[in-house]
Amino acid sequence: MNLTIVLQQLFNGLALGSLYGLIAIGYTMVYGVIRLINFAHGDIMMVGTYVAILSGSALFLPWWAAFIFTILATALVGVLIDKVAYKPLRNASRISSLITAIGVSFFLENLFLVIFGGVPKAFPVPAVFSGVLHEGGVILPVISIFVPLVALVFLAILMYILRNTKYGIAMRALSLDMETTRLMGANVDAIISFVFAIGSALAAAGGIFWALKYPSINPLMGIMPGLKAFAAAVLGGIGSVPGAALGGFIIGIIEVLAVAIFPPLAGYKDAFAFLLLIFVLLFKPTGIMGEDLERGRF
Repeated sequence: MNLTIVLQQLFNGLALGSLYGLIAIGYTMVYGVIRLINFAHGDIMMVGTYVAILSGSALFLPWWAAFIFTILATALVGVLIDKVAYKPLRNASRISSLITAIGVSFFLENLFLVIFGGVPKAFPVPAVFSGVLHEGGVILPVISIFVPLVALVFLAILMYILRNTKYGIAMRALSLDMETTRLMGANVDAIISFVFAIGSALAAAGGIFWALKYPSINPLMGIMPGLKAFAAAVLGGIGSVPGAALGGFIIGIIEVLAVAIFPPLAGYKDAFAFLLLIFVLLFKPTGIMGEDLERGRF
């Protein structure tokens, strides 16, 4: 394998890993605050792609306005899911919350199957994202250049919120001790809703760019990306935002390189992420950035 091919696959893996990272951050934020693995998170990503199509075709919004509307609308969907499904179980056992999360996932998938059918729909790709660049023998799709940049911008904004705003400080306090934070006068329900809003907005952004990169959507499209994003969150250190992003990058690069190095195993590419996760958990159960979790999450 020559250097050009290696660079090409590294670039492809970085773009794919950026998508996993965007989705994984939502997983890790919700778990960091309320210790809930929100298995409906991948389906929220799917909801975002359908909202994007509808906002363009039904509301006749330009693509950039449709994307902004989608992120905001999906954030509201995340808040609604928390209010309806998770808030009533705030003091219930974790297994009850986990089962509820799986139920929400099935509900969203089947709701969209009933409304839109199971036939994949083409996702319109704006001209600005459809070009291809050639640099030194490496083919660079424009959308694959945008994805890592957008992921890093969202990560920087989120880290600023966590470190420098009152809501961010409250989220970090809540991740350490919910009851003490409540006794100090913080509106715990509002903070948790804010966490769901941010996580769902990031899932929507990940869904939009996933659909731009692979322009075909269906109601079950969020299952595998959601599982891999969960693996990325655990790999990086569940509860750590930078860890989730790092885990996404690693899984994306490993998945692409493994297929490039072992082409006969291309049919098993989805297994590489979970094999990597198993090895990491065997030797470092807290994940790559797990040390930070001892001093508090995020």
